[in-house]
Formats: sequence, structure tokens, C-alpha cells
Amino acid sequence: MQDLIIGTYFTSLTILFFFGSSGFIMIYYYMKHRDKKIEKAGELTQFPLVTIQLPVYNEYYVVGRLIDAACQIDYPIDKLGIQVLDDSTDETTEIIAERVAHYREQGFDIEHIRRGSRQGFKAGALREGLMTAHGEFIAMFDADFIPKREFLYQTLPYFFLDEKIGLIQTRWEHLNSDYSFLTRVQAMALDGHFVIEQSVRNKAGFFINFNGTGGIWRKACIIDAGNWESDTLTEDLDLSYRAQLRGWKFKFLNDVTSPAELPSEINALKSQQFRWTKGAIETARKILPKVWKSDLPLEKKINATFHLSGNIVFPFILIAGILNVPLIFIKHQGGYESYFTIMAGFVFAFIGSFLFYLYSQKDVYPDWQKRMLLFPLFLAGSMGLAVNNTRAVVEGLIKKKSEFVRTPKYSVISRKDNWLDKKYAMIKVNYTVIIEVVLAIYCLFGVAASLYYVELAAVPFQLLFSMGFGLVGWLSVKHAWLARKVALTRRSISSRKQPLHVSFQKKLEHQSLIEVP
Repeated sequence: MQDLIIGTYFTSLTILFFFGSSGFIMIYYYMKHRDKKIEKAGELTQFPLVTIQLPVYNEYYVVGRLIDAACQIDYPIDKLGIQVLDDSTDETTEIIAERVAHYREQGFDIEHIRRGSRQGFKAGALREGLMTAHGEFIAMFDADFIPKREFLYQTLPYFFLDEKIGLIQTRWEHLNSDYSFLTRVQAMALDGHFVIEQSVRNKAGFFINFNGTGGIWRKACIIDAGNWESDTLTEDLDLSYRAQLRGWKFKFLNDVTSPAELPSEINALKSQQFRWTKGAIETARKILPKVWKSDLPLEKKINATFHLSGNIVFPFILIAGILNVPLIFIKHQGGYESYFTIMAGFVFAFIGSFLFYLYSQKDVYPDWQKRMLLFPLFLAGSMGLAVNNTRAVVEGLIKKKSEFVRTPKYSVISRKDNWLDKKYAMIKVNYTVIIEVVLAIYCLFGVAASLYYVELAAVPFQLLFSMGFGLVGWLSVKHAWLARKVALTRRSISSRKQPLHVSFQKKLEHQSLIEVP
């Protein structure tokens, strides 16, 4: 049994080190290309037809500001078309209808497009909208974004540098990064992706991906690549690779930003992470064979493999967290000294991760030193999400299909704003929260055992795992409980005005907090 534990743990650490070392590789390319300037496109002198697509599904709190921002984008009104792709099933549709009517009276070419079903989810909506889009270029913004007025003037000129440029992606900016520790940690994670991954890959000539929003496509590129497909949960990543395999070029603009709202509560974040993780695995299964059959240089194939399959690390993070505890007792008994010496070297992968996020913060924020103090919390949070994301990886690998669950947005920007009284607030938690709480206690026992046997080197990792699982589990229950409490109070007040059926009211009062699929 001890050999099995050692072997499994060693294998898990090897895989984690393998993917973790990609941080050093990205830093290498970052240093190599940090002074490389992207070709400036100059001012916009041509004004082609542009269509802005706004895919929406039940976005009561933010759809109004989205449409307002889209209509305020600086561009000749006779060259601009706006499509609100509305799959909503609630009052969102009424808000959209009112806003669309308002702007049509002002001369805007804005359409309210409704489908008979949500078939294909976001990909299906984008595909249907494209059928009637007149624009040569297609800009896209999700409901949590507030596009800037100068977006088109900053992005369109780059298309005229090369007719093979198919996409311009801008960097996400965070409207509410200072709302809480949760949003600060999310901002750090996204900054690492955009400032380092997207920017460095683009400068080094590797494939990058459209991030689903805050970008603008050449319509011909979308059509040539096969259009939007809904067989993965990350239709943006899928189309990105299909387009680049067809020879289209992408540009990432690090200095051009698109502001967006970050999830302000943990269960919305977990839902978002689940979709992104599972979708990436589905896309890897679909696209990687095509990558390796292509005539791309080996260096690009390897980088694409790391890019698409990176989320495979989550099951191994979970395994490492579980096996950390019995390893304390095995090490204390002795007999595996050579293995533990080798495994001690795996800690260098954390250095690569630290540098990765260090430079991402340093390149964007003057107060980067202060922001990096959150790195341990970010690391713990990544570990704590391992249960949620491992489930996503497994479902992606076994081809289990699931609905595209959109991330609720509440128009929470400042610290004075509150998401608890919003109707989309998630009042249930997934059964995985039980596993997270149990693992938090389990890893805390590992901390005690490490201290008892004076295995001090193991304490930091045990603490990170315990804190990560504990925070994710505790916040999941806390946020769901608070939201449920407010929802029940609201329903109680509402029932006094309009009595509910007694059996339905009783069902509400005894609704279970734990959701088991």
C-alpha cells in the first residue's frame, strides 16, 4: 500500500511539475519578447459595416447598461448594426424590447432577435445572428461587459494591416476587482491569462484564443473556419483553433481594454469555472488531433497542447492534496528517503507560477507589490477549486453532456452594492461542497500531524490545501444560505400581498440547501 501511495503521489507531482514548468517557459518568452512592439495600425480611415452582437440570457440587472454602452460606441451610425440575441425566459426580454424601441427611434439599426429555443446555447444564438448580420466585422460583448466608446476606433485599423487577420482580442479590465477578496483573486487569475499568456503567445507566434467577448472578428474568418459549433462548452476556444488552423491570424491588444464585472459570489464563480474547465477539456479532445495532424512547427504543436490541456492538472492537484496526509506517516517511518529527496525538487514549479503572476501584476498596476500579497490566497483558492474542477475534467473526458449554465450578473460594482437581494442569486450548492468541507478538516489534521512529527516542510502545503478547501466550502454554504434567507424573506413579503398555494409555500420553506444531480 505504501508503494502504491508513493507511486501515485510521485506521478501526480510529476504531471503537476510538467505543467507547472510551463510558467518558466512563458516567462522565458516574456523576457525574450517583452520589448517587442506590436505593429501600430494608425487611425481609422475606412468605415466598413460593423455588427455588434450581444448574446443575452436572463440578464435583468445588466442588459440595460450593455445596450446603452453598445449604442454609445463612437462610429458612424449608418455603418453600425446591433443585434441583441435574446434567449431569455424572464423580464429581461421586456427591458430589451423597451431599449431597442428607444434606440430605433433615434435612428439606430438595432434588432431584438428571439429564437424558438435555446438550441446550441450561446453558439447557437451567435450562429443564427450571423445569418442576418450585414457587417463585414462582428464585435461581441457578453452581458457583464461595458464596451468603451472608442472600441471600434482602437481595433478596426488592425484588420487593414493584413487581410488574413481574423480576430482582434482586447484585454479584460475589471469593474469590481476591489469589491472583495474573491474578486481580487479572480482579477489576479485573469490578469495572468491576458497580460502573460495571451500577450506572450501572440508575440511569440503561437496560437491564442478568442475569450468569448471583448473582441471583434472578420466575418469571413468565422464562416471559413466552419462557423460557431455547440459541441463544446467553450465555443470561443473551439472556433479560435479551427480558424488559426485554417491560416487566419489573431492579434491581442494588451493596451486596449474592455471593462467587465467579475462574479461577486462563490457559487457563480464555481459555475463559471466548471464551464470553462469542462469546455477546455472538450475542446482539447476535439482539436488536439487536428493540431498534431497539421503541418504546424513542432514548437507550436507543443505550445498548443499545453494551452488546450492545462486544466487536466486539477485531478492531480486533488490527488496530491489527499495523499499529502498519509505521506507524513510514511516519511516518518523511513525507507523512502531517495523518493522524498527527489519530490522536494518539485517545489520549484511554484516559483514559476509566482513569477508568472508577479510579472502580470507588475506590467499593469503601479501597486503590484501590494497586490502580490494576495498570491498565497490565490494559490489556496486554486487548490480549493480542485474538487469542482476535477468533476468538470472527468465529465469532459467521458463526454458527458451538460447545459450551458450562464454566470449570473448582478450589476455589483462598488462595495456599497449587494448581490444578496438579486433574483439570480444561487440558493443551492452542489454536493461537492460536502467533499470540500471534509477535505478541509482532513488537511487540517495533516497540519497537526506534520507539526507533531516535526515535518515542517509539509506544513505550508497542508495549510494551503486546508485553507483552500475550507474557504471554498465555507463560502459556498455561506453565500447560498444568505441568498436563500433573503429569497425566502422576499417571498414571504410577496405572499402577504398575493397568497401562495399552501403546499407550494411549504415546499419553499423546506427546500434543501444541497443540490444532488
